[in-house]
Amino acid sequence: MTKLSKRVADLPGYPMAEIPAIKRRLIQQGVDIIDVGAGDADFAPPEIAVEALARASRDPAMSRYAFQLGLPAFREAAARFLKRRFDLTVDPFTELHPLLGSKEGIAHLAMAVLDPSDLAIVPEPGYAVYHGGTILANATPHLVPLTPRTDFLLEMEELPADVARRAKLVYLNYPNNPTAAVAPRDYLERTVAFCRRHDILIVYDNPYSEITFDGYVAPSIFEIPGARDVAVEFHSLSKSFCMTGWRLAWAVGRADLIAAMARVKNYVDTGVFLAVQAAGAVVLDRAEELARGYVTRFQERRDAMVDALRTEGFEVEKPRATLYLWIPLPDGMASAAFQRRALEEVGVVTLPGTAFGAGAEGFFRIALTVATPRLVEAAQRLGKVLAAV
Repeated sequence: MTKLSKRVADLPGYPMAEIPAIKRRLIQQGVDIIDVGAGDADFAPPEIAVEALARASRDPAMSRYAFQLGLPAFREAAARFLKRRFDLTVDPFTELHPLLGSKEGIAHLAMAVLDPSDLAIVPEPGYAVYHGGTILANATPHLVPLTPRTDFLLEMEELPADVARRAKLVYLNYPNNPTAAVAPRDYLERTVAFCRRHDILIVYDNPYSEITFDGYVAPSIFEIPGARDVAVEFHSLSKSFCMTGWRLAWAVGRADLIAAMARVKNYVDTGVFLAVQAAGAVVLDRAEELARGYVTRFQERRDAMVDALRTEGFEVEKPRATLYLWIPLPDGMASAAFQRRALEEVGVVTLPGTAFGAGAEGFFRIALTVATPRLVEAAQRLGKVLAAV
């Protein structure tokens, strides 16, 4: 029998791998399921995206290989968005690259820059690709817990000296999934300064930059002086524009790093469907207007769900960004056990903290991905589980 690679054996379990099968079984049993697990909102994508995709898909040229160049109009629209939104000027053909979702780009960048002797600093909790992508690059993940003590910020100055010396890359994600934490400017300034001193690449995962509330405006890492020397930033149309299944994103950064990532991608994909890129270009030229419409609805859901959860006895903060609530459990209550009871006993899909790494024990995540009445009902059901413990 073929023996699997050590890399595959070392991959941690994927957070949502078993949920679809359990959901299917319960639905077949007649259980009314409310799924607030995956960060995949039920809103329709922008109508202009659907119309642009339909038009472009009728053009035979759009069904040809995209290759890594992709559609120049998408690159240029992404560059215009970065200039309007962050006052960031980039060359759309050397400092920016289209991606099949930011997830693959993050993994492929790790393959481009990490060697077996290298450490990558991985936040825990964190998006699974940070840990998994490091392992697939045959490097070593160094897990750093994100805790309330530091407001869920990864403080580089607290790393052991030998870790800082060996580290080649750090994954940062603010606004954060799953904690919804945001990064103050002074935090970003000292992090950029630390990474410049230690020659550590910042992989800045920024897919929630447009989902912000109460006057908060999320920055780009490139608004920080010196960041262009040590960072690659990832943006996505998935969350802000409810286009998760379209798989369209981009990376931006130093030309040599973008070229290295593209070189890896040459061997594993031939680019995003050109018609999808055409639709993405139309969306990005109206990004701010379109995002505001979604944010208004996410904020209504956030406010209603926070109030409902507090009524049921949960201590939950009102986040300033993302489509998530990161909710602490009472001391001693295991998050996986709570999640399983919520699913099996009251039909609510959540994600336990441990789905994002062992360091996230004691929390669970809710995504604001169903209509407000269903969110409130989910909170009431979860309150029954809490009361029964």
